[in-house]
Amino acid sequence: MPRLALYALAVCVLSVAAAVVSFARGSWLGIVWVLMLGVSSNIAWYYVRKAMTDMAGAAAAGENS
Repeated sequence: MPRLALYALAVCVLSVAAAVVSFARGSWLGIVWVLMLGVSSNIAWYYVRKAMTDMAGAAAAGENS
């Protein structure tokens, strides 16, 4: 898994924890953490899919030569 995807996944996990703590304390600031969770999960998926397509492209290029 690419390093940037792992960083985004770590931000995702920390955002979930922060949202749970915020909502448990009765703060509406948890909404910001949920939004950050959405953005970071999209970034993680982007880099995972990009790495998979790069590997598939490299494998296809190796077969053609």
